[in-house]
Amino acid sequence: MKFILAYTTPLIVLVSLYVENNLSYAAIIFLFVVIPLLELFTKGSTANLSKIEEELEKENKVYDWMLYGLVPLQYLIMVYFLVQVSNESLSLSYKIGATTAYGMACGILGINAAHELGHRTTKHEQLMSKLLLLSTLYMHFFIEHNRGHHKNVSTHEDPASSRYGETVYAFYVRTILGSYISAWHIESERLKKKKHVFWSIKNEMLVYQLVQLILLVLIGLIFGLATLLFFIVGAFIGILLLETVNYIEHYGLRRKMNGNTYERTMPIHSWNSNHPLGRLILLELSRHSDHHYMASRKYQILRHFDESPQMPTGYPGMLLLSLVPPLWFKVMHQRIEKYKQTQMGVELG
Repeated sequence: MKFILAYTTPLIVLVSLYVENNLSYAAIIFLFVVIPLLELFTKGSTANLSKIEEELEKENKVYDWMLYGLVPLQYLIMVYFLVQVSNESLSLSYKIGATTAYGMACGILGINAAHELGHRTTKHEQLMSKLLLLSTLYMHFFIEHNRGHHKNVSTHEDPASSRYGETVYAFYVRTILGSYISAWHIESERLKKKKHVFWSIKNEMLVYQLVQLILLVLIGLIFGLATLLFFIVGAFIGILLLETVNYIEHYGLRRKMNGNTYERTMPIHSWNSNHPLGRLILLELSRHSDHHYMASRKYQILRHFDESPQMPTGYPGMLLLSLVPPLWFKVMHQRIEKYKQTQMGVELG
């Protein structure tokens, strides 16, 4: 039941929305002040499950239901957020805090849980993934991440893999625009292969844009334009949270070319973190090396690899560090150089 900690984020977000005062900033303080401070004094475990334990855990449906439960919670948060922000009697300060809280929910529930569900093969799980992405206006992630990022990760062809010496702010522009364009291209190629017409309901990207537009129109009509603006800002905070995670996950690591193709994605091509709080709150996202090595592995059985490059602290702390480029470069470039000396074949890019 350790993954019950994944429910601390929706709980703290709901509290932030409920208080109707400056405690509405509690979610962002908890995730980016309290958690990083605690992780400074913790050391993650590198232990992996045995083969027998892994098989038992993989088939345990409790993990699936814990994941599924985040979907209605995210929509409860979204509706509650819209109701609260549309209340004219509440202060602007509260509404700004509530918007940051909703942004945390979008990044951690709307996209991170969607990421796990998007790698599942069943239609109902993929639908849940798309519903979560709808709540943060990032539905094209379903296409680009699964069919683009996992194919091109740690190469210059991937807009979601940060480059050595690239600031997170430059990365935002490149990855947000590049990923959106990439998703259109991927879907266009799929339609050509299937011999489907571009302007049709078969085009998932067109459907995603329409569904997102309908959601925006409904919010504007029901709750008003001011609330719609707060919603868009909250969704964008979630997007920035995701892209900051993308930035730290593959920073400066590159796959080598073997002839005209790249080598297989290996554990050395993703940054890993075993710090416990970040692992549990983010559904093991920080054991990212194994995720890219074998994307079909469920979150509860992801493994540590000794050869994976390791971050000095957990994901929340590394996200904060990335926002200060001189400090980020100082810490990470030293770590990359040391890692190169211990692992043959590691490239920068």
